[in-house]
Amino acid sequence: MGIKKRFSKVLAMVTLAGTLILTGCGGSSESSNSSDKITIDIMQGKVEFHSQFEELAEVYEKENPEVDINITSVGGGTDYLSQLKTKFASGDEPAIFSLFGPVEVEQFKDDITDLSDMKAVELAFEGTLEAVTTEDGQVVGLPYNLEGYGLIYNKNVFEKAGINAEEIITYDDLEKAVKTLDSKKEELGIEAVFALPGKEKWVMSNHLGNVYLAPEFNHNVLEAWNSPTVAFEKGEEFKRMLDLQAKYSIQPVLNLDYSQQVEQYFSLESVAMIQQGNWVYPSIEQMDADFAENGIGMIPIPVEGLEGHLPVGIPNFWAVNNNKDEKTIQAAKDFLDWLYTSEIGKDYVLNKFKFVPAYEGYDAEKISDPLSRVVYEYSEKGKTIGWIFSGYPISWEPDTFGPNLQKYLDGKMSWDELVEDSIKDWEELRKK
Repeated sequence: MGIKKRFSKVLAMVTLAGTLILTGCGGSSESSNSSDKITIDIMQGKVEFHSQFEELAEVYEKENPEVDINITSVGGGTDYLSQLKTKFASGDEPAIFSLFGPVEVEQFKDDITDLSDMKAVELAFEGTLEAVTTEDGQVVGLPYNLEGYGLIYNKNVFEKAGINAEEIITYDDLEKAVKTLDSKKEELGIEAVFALPGKEKWVMSNHLGNVYLAPEFNHNVLEAWNSPTVAFEKGEEFKRMLDLQAKYSIQPVLNLDYSQQVEQYFSLESVAMIQQGNWVYPSIEQMDADFAENGIGMIPIPVEGLEGHLPVGIPNFWAVNNNKDEKTIQAAKDFLDWLYTSEIGKDYVLNKFKFVPAYEGYDAEKISDPLSRVVYEYSEKGKTIGWIFSGYPISWEPDTFGPNLQKYLDGKMSWDELVEDSIKDWEELRKK
């Protein structure tokens, strides 16, 4: 079965991260540009490819001297959505911004443009636009790319410990491997098996939560979005996986953030595994290019009945601000089309951004990094778990589910209390 046919249930997600607000390509406002120039201000939620995105914007500006592009990237340590809302409230609205599936499409439904006439829309893989298609058939977002996540591991550490990562299929397999790694920490030169970034709610509530919640919604983000309740049918599996990571992690887990997890501990080979996705590759590569290219792999998080399945979906969607004038709106659409359909844009998407493309017309053989190849391979085989976390009720994850998981890790809430309170809040939010 081809990749295009399988994405009817593999849908969008999550604001993902870094740790800083970064601005580039001049940083000038519309008022400071000459009247004959069109300014495209872009605000987006992934810092990992910010510098590469700036480079590509400069290429576009040279080809299109009538256009100025300013890029602001907001990541993990800073709340992207709140920053975006502040921009809109202040009147300093970006022309292009990123949205996190149905939950944010709903919040910005009056500010986003119909993109149905774009070439990129025609080329998007089947199923990747469902989360951003309105009831009247308008397509109001373009997928960034495909992403997948799981347990990223250090090949050298596993080999020294006598562990074959490909043989880790079930939870029992994983637990056995973790205990082996822990027992040989000094010999292996690691501080801990995991680095669980408990400071980052999304790692646990969006990503780990999705693994165990998606099956009850048939891996369909719209089914989750329309559901009046959540049952936590695999709640005990979720608990034991969180407990395993927390117990064998660098401590204290609630003090660990994304940057420390990826750069300080994993990239410097102080831990054997981290729960993250292929988007971390550029960060690891910047720390140690050889380790990134040759020393890492990724395996699925075990789920009973879905062993050997990797969560794959769309992390973010590009939206165009319909409050802008017609020239700016068209210029924004032209840039996004160029990004995904021009030869220069496609080269950057594959080789500089390290994206797994969500569009036809790319040479999959050119996917260069090992983590992205894993995502593509599982996608080709149809061995995927859909992303439903952008279908959580508005505010459920940041205000209830995420904080509850942190309270649980801190010993201030039992698991039963976490489940009960999270279900109650989901149901109350759906009634609003």
